[in-house]
Amino acid sequence: MLKRYFFLLSLLVCSGLMAQVTRPRNGVWDERTGSYAFTNATLFTDYQTRIDGATLVIRDGKVVAAGANVAVPPGAAVIDLAGRFVYPGLIDVYTDYGMPQLEGNAGGGRRRRSGGPQMESEKEGVYSWNQAVHPEDEAVELFKTNTKQADELRKLGFGAVLTFPHDGIARGSALLVNLAEPSTGNPTETILKARAAAAYSFNKGSSTQDYPSSLMGSIALLRQTYYDAQWYANATDKEPNLSLDAWLRQQALPQVFETDNKLDLLRADNVGDEFGVQYIIKTAGDEYQRLDAIKATGASLIVPLEFPKPYDVEDPFDASLVTNEQMKHWEMAPANAAWLAREGLTFALTTADLKEKKAFTGNLKKAMQYGLSFRDALRALTETPARLLGVEDQLGSLRPGWQANFLIASDSLFKDETVLYENWIGGARYVLTPMQADLRGTYQLQVGNGPSLKLEITGQPDKAKAQVYLDTTKTATTLQAEGELVTMSFVPVRKGKKRVSLSGWREEQNLMGEGTDTSGTPVKWRATYTGPAPADTTRPANRKAPEVPEMGELVYPFMAYGWDTLPTAETVLIRNATVWTNEADGVLETTDVLVRNGKIAAVGQGLSATGATVVDGTGKHLTSGIIDEHSHIAISRGVNEGTHAVTAEVRVGDVVNSEDINIYRQLAGGVTAAQLLHGSANPIGGQSELVKLRWGRLPEELKIEGADEYIKFALGENVKQSNWGDANRVRFPQTRMGVEQVYVDAFQRAKEYDRAWKNYNGLSRRQRANAKAPHRDLQLEALAEILNDARFITCHSYIQSEINMLLHVADTMGFKVNTFTHILEGYKVADKMKAHGAGAGTFSDWWAYKYEVIGAIPYNAAIMDKVGVVTAINSDDAEMARRLNQEAAKTIKYGGLSEEEAWKTVTLNPAKLLHLDDRMGSIKVGKDADLVLWSDHPLSIYAKPEQTYVDGILYFDLARDRQMREEMQQERQRIIQKMLQAKGSGEKGQQPRPSRNGTWDCEVILDIWAIDGE
Repeated sequence: MLKRYFFLLSLLVCSGLMAQVTRPRNGVWDERTGSYAFTNATLFTDYQTRIDGATLVIRDGKVVAAGANVAVPPGAAVIDLAGRFVYPGLIDVYTDYGMPQLEGNAGGGRRRRSGGPQMESEKEGVYSWNQAVHPEDEAVELFKTNTKQADELRKLGFGAVLTFPHDGIARGSALLVNLAEPSTGNPTETILKARAAAAYSFNKGSSTQDYPSSLMGSIALLRQTYYDAQWYANATDKEPNLSLDAWLRQQALPQVFETDNKLDLLRADNVGDEFGVQYIIKTAGDEYQRLDAIKATGASLIVPLEFPKPYDVEDPFDASLVTNEQMKHWEMAPANAAWLAREGLTFALTTADLKEKKAFTGNLKKAMQYGLSFRDALRALTETPARLLGVEDQLGSLRPGWQANFLIASDSLFKDETVLYENWIGGARYVLTPMQADLRGTYQLQVGNGPSLKLEITGQPDKAKAQVYLDTTKTATTLQAEGELVTMSFVPVRKGKKRVSLSGWREEQNLMGEGTDTSGTPVKWRATYTGPAPADTTRPANRKAPEVPEMGELVYPFMAYGWDTLPTAETVLIRNATVWTNEADGVLETTDVLVRNGKIAAVGQGLSATGATVVDGTGKHLTSGIIDEHSHIAISRGVNEGTHAVTAEVRVGDVVNSEDINIYRQLAGGVTAAQLLHGSANPIGGQSELVKLRWGRLPEELKIEGADEYIKFALGENVKQSNWGDANRVRFPQTRMGVEQVYVDAFQRAKEYDRAWKNYNGLSRRQRANAKAPHRDLQLEALAEILNDARFITCHSYIQSEINMLLHVADTMGFKVNTFTHILEGYKVADKMKAHGAGAGTFSDWWAYKYEVIGAIPYNAAIMDKVGVVTAINSDDAEMARRLNQEAAKTIKYGGLSEEEAWKTVTLNPAKLLHLDDRMGSIKVGKDADLVLWSDHPLSIYAKPEQTYVDGILYFDLARDRQMREEMQQERQRIIQKMLQAKGSGEKGQQPRPSRNGTWDCEVILDIWAIDGE
């Protein structure tokens, strides 16, 4: 028996995959296909089908049969797996196994280049104009087997992986391989599917080309590439483009998209929806924070099991550096997969993001402790990844014809005490832990001519314990087993010290061999099996599953001041307040305002409403909400795409960050709406987004429904970039004269583009069938919208001469400038602005912070207002926006505006500039109930917003704010204690560090916080 075992062992090690090959071999062929029958196993043919006492038959690397009544075929090597478990091999669909190591800053963020701007791609050949778009890269051409990586993954139970370089926005095709070592050394033997998926991300990766430098630039580049490919597919007079050729070929493959956080996941899905693509989205493990929204995408997910380590919070100062979001994510992240399963989302699990792959098993067990079931865990590692890649007829299950990828384990997979014995991959055997014979049972032990003794072997096969009895007395017994070999010793005499030492092997169910007695005399011995071992009473027969650890409440957004339940609109009656209507009625004393269904329902005295929440406004002032016409809050990863002179294709609306704490802070300052603007790094920047500050809602829910579309232009020193140093004198324009030519050129091209589309759309259906549609250009499309009064300009400006220049260009090219923002020399050209129809958004009293504002005066706003220019006071600064009421008050001191005129500069006037004055900016029946209840006169430095309503929903309440501060402090202390306990129990911690998330203004150029996500 022993010899037969070792023969089988050598045979199995030699066997490998029987791949069809098209190459000669230098030497003789010795491919032993083999036929094997694994009997008496507890077999899982898939994640939900368990068969006890089953037989699995494989031949030539494929499953032949699997079931309870399977006959062992003649000539098959039989391996008895009594007491063992067999599972389908695991699949990881997000790895870089066998890929070349990436150079540069491919992992995240934006490379800072010292050699000046790189405007064009440096990749030679007929490829994409942008280095971050390289769908022509095919993992199958780059792949080399990596024994170290393969061994690491095999030990975790993986038999097949999807692999590709994790670099760039369009990353090319991914390769599906198994983790066997090729018998010939040629990696083609391991390839299961040469082109198994196409891969994407928002991360430009190792590209040294400047564009894109922001998240919104990455999204614009991806969208434009889709449109380029659509045109290219049907164009006849096109130049060769190997990137677009590859892109089009890959659209039939599963589309895998990597994201950095839950909001990026939603952004990726939006891109997919625009082009009819359902991405498989690799997530960041924070999906639980927005489950409903993510479930609504319908996307299948690839979920990492990387959990944050507890923070070192022994020092109170260190603890203060850990944000509420970080604390709560540490506590809740392990439950992510369980919550996804509970909501019925389709997901696969991956080792991606783990610094050490060996942590995967422990983290998976932790996820199961937090509620992930065995069934869902096994499905996420077998059937689901196979189905996502369209190979569910090859992998993920053990059925006839499927790949012979399976695991042999000592017990139920993922248990703490379970041992992985072997990982079979395509019929090749990889021993992870030597499999011990199952010696458990009761025996009659005969040593030489001595008395018959009782022997019991109990425990687990790999940790078996022996006990020899003298009558009913236990003796000191030791047991070691390796394969079929057994070594045992015991003391045969009560209170004796000399031991009997035995060595032997297993034959059938009996044990036998030779040894020495207490005097060292050689003896033969035999242990005859008499029955099963007694039940192990040291382990409860029905152990209860561990309880899911206690966790705090989910809040929206997932950070400080988040809601445990999102607020809803109510009927509200505010009584006896001083009401600033901003209408002809002016300021009304002791007046009531009724809010119903998010609108102002009535304004007057003595109002009543059944079931209304009544708010006492006695001694307080009620105004419409402040509107910030020029803001840069709530924008994710870059406010400037300043790499090109014209970037009209980028959209702030793609990167709205609903989890910016400045939303809440500005609600606390009475702000209810804002225009989120692109920065001022180029003459024509990106498209704006108009939002209401609906704290806790998703990015799309912040956007103002039906609002007009805007775009950012800029003048001055920022856009020409000539003062950025000698290395940056590459990008055109470099002078203020050049800025004018950028505008003229851009609008001339836009006119031609607009004319081409109008001519095409004017054709009849029959004519259009024989005509070629123009190439859709997102940049020119936005500029054409300006020409057609469908998009409106907000222009960063300072100097009188440049303002005159843009007015001249606008008049010449046939468009209007809606708003000049900053415009600190507006008092010099107010008459021309009024004649053109342009409004102004300005600062109250900023000057001398750079040379081009040397002509600024604090009377600027009042002068423009008195000339008849619609004038607003804006922030351009997250901090200033919290006190825009005080900024408005300065126009009374500097220029003598009345109180009502001053108040309109931050309410009704910005509403007019944003074409929203029919809906907001004043207190009038039918308008949106965007209201602020102030403790004092709203233009006073002592005034505090006590309540701020948006659409009739109370989003800020001063009393609730105080209560939340206490609750958050209690929550922080609770989690800190948990962290301290975790550290005390041996978990490795991490050092807190200050958050690098920053605030934007016009002149922040680089995406310097990109690595930290939102």
